Amino acid sequence: MAYQIKKAAVLGSGVMGSGIAAHLANIGIPVLLLDIVPNKLTAEEEGKGLSLDDPKVRNKFAASALEKLVKQKPAPLTSKKNLSFIQVGNLEDDLEKLKDVDWIIEVVVENLEVKKGLYEKIDAIRTEGTIISSNTSGISIEAMAEGRSEDFQKHFLGTHFFNPPRYLKLLEIIPTKATSAEVVEFMTNFAEDRLGKGVVLAKDTPNFIANRIGTYGLLITLREMGKRGFSIGEVDSVTGTLIGRPKSATFRTLDVVGLDTFMHVAKNVYDQTEGEEQKVFELPPFMKKMIDNGWLGAKSKQGFYLKKDKEILELDPETFEYGPTKKMKTPSIEMAKQQKGLANKVKSLVYANDRTGEILWHILAPTLVYSAQLHGEIADDIVAIDNAMKWGFGWQQGPFEIWDAIGVAKSVERMEAEGLEIPSFVRSLLDKGYETFYKEEDGDVFYFDGETYKPVPVNEKVIDLKRYKKKHGVIKKNSGASLIDLGDGVALLEFHSQSNAIGLDIIQMINFAIDEVEKNYKGLVIGNQGKNFCVGANLGMILMEAQDDNIFELDFTIRQFQNAMMKIKYCRKPVVAAPFQMALGGGAEVCLPAAHIQASMETYIGLVEVGVGLIPGGGGNVNLYSKHLKGMPNGVHVDYQYVANKVFETIAMAKVSTSGEEARENNFLDFADGISVNPDHLLYDAKQAALALYEGGYTPPVKAQIPVTGDSGYATMLLGAEAMHLSGYISDHDLKIAKKLAFVLSGGKVPYGTLVDEQYMLDLEREAFLSLVAEPKSQQRMQHMLLKGKPLRN
Repeated sequence: MAYQIKKAAVLGSGVMGSGIAAHLANIGIPVLLLDIVPNKLTAEEEGKGLSLDDPKVRNKFAASALEKLVKQKPAPLTSKKNLSFIQVGNLEDDLEKLKDVDWIIEVVVENLEVKKGLYEKIDAIRTEGTIISSNTSGISIEAMAEGRSEDFQKHFLGTHFFNPPRYLKLLEIIPTKATSAEVVEFMTNFAEDRLGKGVVLAKDTPNFIANRIGTYGLLITLREMGKRGFSIGEVDSVTGTLIGRPKSATFRTLDVVGLDTFMHVAKNVYDQTEGEEQKVFELPPFMKKMIDNGWLGAKSKQGFYLKKDKEILELDPETFEYGPTKKMKTPSIEMAKQQKGLANKVKSLVYANDRTGEILWHILAPTLVYSAQLHGEIADDIVAIDNAMKWGFGWQQGPFEIWDAIGVAKSVERMEAEGLEIPSFVRSLLDKGYETFYKEEDGDVFYFDGETYKPVPVNEKVIDLKRYKKKHGVIKKNSGASLIDLGDGVALLEFHSQSNAIGLDIIQMINFAIDEVEKNYKGLVIGNQGKNFCVGANLGMILMEAQDDNIFELDFTIRQFQNAMMKIKYCRKPVVAAPFQMALGGGAEVCLPAAHIQASMETYIGLVEVGVGLIPGGGGNVNLYSKHLKGMPNGVHVDYQYVANKVFETIAMAKVSTSGEEARENNFLDFADGISVNPDHLLYDAKQAALALYEGGYTPPVKAQIPVTGDSGYATMLLGAEAMHLSGYISDHDLKIAKKLAFVLSGGKVPYGTLVDEQYMLDLEREAFLSLVAEPKSQQRMQHMLLKGKPLRN
């Protein structure tokens, strides 16, 4: 049977249910969101004369969840417009509508009998072939399916999303013995391609993979902290980014999750295990007391941490009083910071003969052993376990990758000396004379399966640049960028300078790449796999030249940058920009002239130069203005003033999109540009876009004159800026920047509607940029940004 998901239903509109509905809406799938019917009226409803039969009352839980979606932070919706994809209802009046959906996702209360009762009703209504899944985090999937029809069981499975569904990559898929293999394959592909998820197949065991190991690791950390006399702040200072874990480390994570939620997850394993394992899953007495006190973390504004005035205080679990946050300071931390690569950092910390080494060894060793004990029980292979921890808990390395980093043989020797029982899976590795769980050969990665090494399965849409370069090499590289042959006649220009900031080295490589592609390739993709696409031009270099009064040097650099952007725009072969995460300032300027933008769903793009006292200098002003004009329908009278005002507002307010979808609404993307929901597929999608343009007979745009607003437009834009200045909203220097920006966008001292050359606009932009860069207040802003990482308002 060929499955398709054109419409879905989410049953249960709590935080998780509404978040899943929002994520489906983000990818354009209409969703029916249903919840229970209230059994009593509120005082407000009684006052309005409403009854329990009123649809407003009957649908109120789902309707109120929709209202919360718009206010929630981080935003579950990529655009508020996506709300129109969600229709609300209730589980009594609207169950019949389930006949028309292709996927039913149950997210109701974690109670087996409640779920089974609901499934009985669904089974009587659903159309054969409809997929049904549960988002349970711990109830047995097999137990839920008991007593249901054969077709229901064949199409039933667990789909465990992680919260928040828009941002967390992991989706655990849990089939039952009766689930059709075809359904599992379809859901895996659908989740990766359409939902943008990293999928792991988990077995039907308590808490599945990520929560089982993650909860164990957190509880071991609590146990060792108490046993060894460490403070909450000290533990957090070494269990976060230092070892490749999220910034929230251990206790801030628990505060965000909520201690009541964590207790529920831990209890789920406690109730289904025994012996030593069960003991670990019992919450320590001080944590039970915190829950009794209502100190649940962020939701109650008090947990392991408490914010008092502007100070963050940490809890002392002995006295139950809050005091200043402590941080671990040991020689090994300083030593680790000098190490190259996360694996070397972790290795040096774990074996350090100081307090950091003590706590990290005693947290990691039992967690690694536990992960190996569960191999085969919770998942079929180590790849699923490692991916689950990376995608669900934000670890940079999964347990078996960490084990490889610290040395399997060396760590096992110490574990045995300390009385830890080594699982047979690890014994098998060492007995066969192998040293690591993973090995790399010719750019391909293999994992140990208990007997031998097998290739790590790779989706053709996932291009890992590090490994790709090892296998295929590079065409040319310098300190800032590399040109790579992506195959099929497409080249890739990869930025790899610090923070991917644009300097002369990247500009040189852009020029080389365009020349090479015009001669020998079908198209060029500009993309990379750094933390961010590009956070702008090399600000340190600009400030240094400005302070040395090297305006001639800066003029040369800005001309070079503008010329390189024009080479992208008028390249005879299609250039596709693939931005993701932050694409700011110069990063946005690289995207705007491209023939096509293939953005990630999580793309935060904006021209933010005013924050450092400047305006865009690499063609950003003219290219954003042109992109707005291009979006106007042919034959319709265009109000150039309206367009100029919109662009002026976007740049002057340093507006940054909060998603790829919002980037389209702000005209950084146009209707033909693409958005990739799965960030791992971004380069593949960009490559396909380049090939499609080439095969479609791509021709570069013809150089055309640009209509501008001139004197009157300049005056109009200035009016708004001066009003903001008078009201105290912007400073004198902000006004000066706004005047320069308005002058550039209006095209200078010409009449409204005058057609001007692109080069004329670029010259205006460059002159304005250079005059601002010489301003002491702009230099102060640049210095502040470099030192503090945030804008200065002077």
